Amino acid sequence: MAQEIERKFLVKNENFKTETFKQTRITQGYLSSVPERTVRIRVKGEKGFITIKGIGNDSGASRFEWEKEIPASEVMDLMKIAEPGVIDKTRYQVKKGNHTYEVDEFYGENQGLTVAEIELQSEDESFEKPEWLGEEVTGDVKYYNSMLMKNPYTKW
Repeated sequence: MAQEIERKFLVKNENFKTETFKQTRITQGYLSSVPERTVRIRVKGEKGFITIKGIGNDSGASRFEWEKEIPASEVMDLMKIAEPGVIDKTRYQVKKGNHTYEVDEFYGENQGLTVAEIELQSEDESFEKPEWLGEEVTGDVKYYNSMLMKNPYTKW
């Protein structure tokens, strides 16, 4: 399994959109949303994926992740047995310095929520923070996609 190290932030405004070099629509569901092993299925653009993530460390920035591409048609079949709730969002990619931010703008019951994630090589790695980056929410479980499907942003 690979180790994923990422930090998550709220986004203050839509200025990131002028810096975007790629955007992709994502629809995803969960076969298991227990924190110890979330199993996510998603269609990202035209491609399908299944991802298994372990529980985060104390800071919430690091956890195990395994992902495999599968046919999008298989994702749609698996969605039939997924837990209730679907995440629908557009992912924008924004380059800043040596890193790429993935900014997710949510729709449906999570409309109004926009978060940015940055993947790092180590938890203490420095990175450039753009002006549109807001409060850090790394490790705050209510911002995990697996929790947003159970307790959507519009119901907070």
